[in-house]
Amino acid sequence: MAPRANWKGFLKVGELSCPVALYTAASTSERIAFHTVNRATGHRVHREFVDSETGKPVEKDEQVKGYETGSGEYVVVEPDEVAAAVPESDKTLSVSAFVGCSGVDDVYFDKPYYLAPSDKHGEEAFTLIREGMRRKKVAAIAQTVLFRRVRTLLIRVYDEGLIGTTLNFDYEVRSATDAFEDVPDIKVQGEMLDLAEHIIKTKRGKFDPTTFDDRYEAALAELVKAKLEGRKIEPPKQPKREKVVDLMDALRQSAGVGEKQPTPRKGAAKSKEPQRARAKETAPRRKAG
Repeated sequence: MAPRANWKGFLKVGELSCPVALYTAASTSERIAFHTVNRATGHRVHREFVDSETGKPVEKDEQVKGYETGSGEYVVVEPDEVAAAVPESDKTLSVSAFVGCSGVDDVYFDKPYYLAPSDKHGEEAFTLIREGMRRKKVAAIAQTVLFRRVRTLLIRVYDEGLIGTTLNFDYEVRSATDAFEDVPDIKVQGEMLDLAEHIIKTKRGKFDPTTFDDRYEAALAELVKAKLEGRKIEPPKQPKREKVVDLMDALRQSAGVGEKQPTPRKGAAKSKEPQRARAKETAPRRKAG
């Protein structure tokens, strides 16, 4: 059964267009979700909107959006006014440019969607766009109204389809300068850098998301199961944190350098071979047949 599309429209490159659909690529819907309940009765509780001054409940029909202009002062905006102000969707992903696949900083990435043809009549045009991008090793920058907002998407080739990732606007991305301004400029070289490179080399591997364990989700699932079965769960023991006294010692330990090897006993190496020889001489031969 095909998944439900989040959005349907057209992918347009110049005068070439094809019908497409967006599908959720990553979801948190399968995570364990809790409801708020009354401890005394076990019944679910519901939130109620009340006036902050009078304390009286406010019915849904009387609730509107408001933009705060000052302390306790709001510009009230009606739903029809919001609808009129928001750009109408023409259901078209219009490609404005093609860029290198690594030409967009990851900090701009928001949410991924699978992009596939939604109509058999558009499969040929979709394949042409996909294979052209694959050959040129480029990604497409496109815009459309998505979920009542103008969104920019980075579209890349993904297996037999495309993947479109919504991008954060520039004003939404915070500057890295503020985060890194207190990081000191320290020069590292010599053995320390060699050991660090050695550790990285020994830890090299391939990205395999199936090996990532969601320990938080697993712990919640086990907790719920235990409660249903009337069992108690023993809290996991917290690992002891070792204090790093010296950075060089920590590097050497991580790299396995300087570890003491077990000293062989005197005469052990010499006595092994004669023992094997004597064992062969004294071992009874098996009869053939």
